[in-house]
Amino acid sequence: MGLDPGLRRLALGTLLAAYPGPVPPDWAVDLLADGLAGHTLFGTNVHDPAQVAASTAALRAGRPDALIAIDEEGGDVTRLAHATGSPYPGNAALGAIGDVALTRRVYQSIGAELAALGITVNLAPTVDVNTADDNPVIGTRSFGADPVRVAAHSAAAVTGLQAAGVAACAKHFPGHGATVKDSHHELPTVDAPLSLLRQRDLPPFAAVVAAGARAVMTAHIRVPALTGADPATFSRAVLVDLLRTEYGFTGTVITDALEMKGAAVAAGGVGPAAVRALSAGADLLCIGARVDAELVERVAAEIVDALADGRLARTRVEEAAGRAADLAAWTRAASGSPAIEDADLGYAAARRAVRVDGLLTGLDQPLVVQLHTESTIAEGRVPWGLGPHLDGVSEIRVIATETDPATLRGLAGDRPIVLVGRHLHRLPGGPELIADLAAQHPVTVVEMGWPAQWRPAGVRAFVTTYGASHANGRAAAEALGLAG
Repeated sequence: MGLDPGLRRLALGTLLAAYPGPVPPDWAVDLLADGLAGHTLFGTNVHDPAQVAASTAALRAGRPDALIAIDEEGGDVTRLAHATGSPYPGNAALGAIGDVALTRRVYQSIGAELAALGITVNLAPTVDVNTADDNPVIGTRSFGADPVRVAAHSAAAVTGLQAAGVAACAKHFPGHGATVKDSHHELPTVDAPLSLLRQRDLPPFAAVVAAGARAVMTAHIRVPALTGADPATFSRAVLVDLLRTEYGFTGTVITDALEMKGAAVAAGGVGPAAVRALSAGADLLCIGARVDAELVERVAAEIVDALADGRLARTRVEEAAGRAADLAAWTRAASGSPAIEDADLGYAAARRAVRVDGLLTGLDQPLVVQLHTESTIAEGRVPWGLGPHLDGVSEIRVIATETDPATLRGLAGDRPIVLVGRHLHRLPGGPELIADLAAQHPVTVVEMGWPAQWRPAGVRAFVTTYGASHANGRAAAEALGLAG
């Protein structure tokens, strides 16, 4: 026996799916006509602006008010510019600059680009306070380690996006910045008392609620003081008591991707995770990136089964679907103000973020060495570094643990070496390679990851970009005098 059509439509109204490839398959459009809340676009769905606009138009043929979401944070996390790197510098750089008006302009510019392509929800900004230098998944996605600064820039980012008519989704509630594990791979724990969370992690979320953020995304992290053994995504104490009752949030609660191990493993699968998230107070369930029609139907069936066996109350699912529909209605009614046309906005901002410790002298025709760093799932394989910006300067790419310093010195000869990396303080073999080279050779270091306090001894200069976007790379190459 098939699902009750009304209950299936109700369940679909709480789901944010995805599809493979640059052209929406028929099932993705048909599910929208059947009541699916919407789809998230990933890098695999993006080839060029005209293609994205055609895709969003095709999706709206299924239902005009379909939600179309994307992770377009700028900086290290970009979907629109995944082939080249973002033309914007990202949150850490904006936080380092400290110009709240600039942050608003950058996010309004991002929002205007999304709106022009038919995208209605940006799963951004990241408003986590990154207090752990070894955080493997937030890092430069954060505006910084100071809650007051992060709160101010978070509110500005939300205001900018929504001024362009695109709904902002602030993430990851109640704060992913103190973790040293990646919730894509496991369930991280933030073992801190509620008093510390209120002081350190929660101020940015209070700020974005006050700024009118239309959506907030949950974190798949365990906070024992609030959630017990469960992730926050499954915690009513977090999503209802804290976010809605205490902070007064009235918008849509969107889950982080339920396919992530921080949620799926904890619940026993994506379907059970959907039920637990709804029960806890989530409204719109992001299934993930690897989605097909069968998975969507399986999750919808699990929700319908939960309605039948009492795990879910119908009023709770109706409330969730209603909030997802309210978000869609806001996106249809929103009339954004286009950002001021300024193709150099992101590049100019990236230049303002560059910091130099030491002297940038004697860099004529250096050997540029990029140290390989694995990308996170959130970032994807997006190009980074100085390579695209160098003018007649040789560059090589190496793995630190597999590289003999003597070989690099031999390749450099009499030329100085510029070492470029991300999160160098925790890159396997990175600090050792830099120390060995700097002891016998003129070395300048360019850090394009999270700016930890670590500084290598003996280097001539240490350059910090606060991110690895295309704009950050251009700014670093210019600061070194190596750009064309």
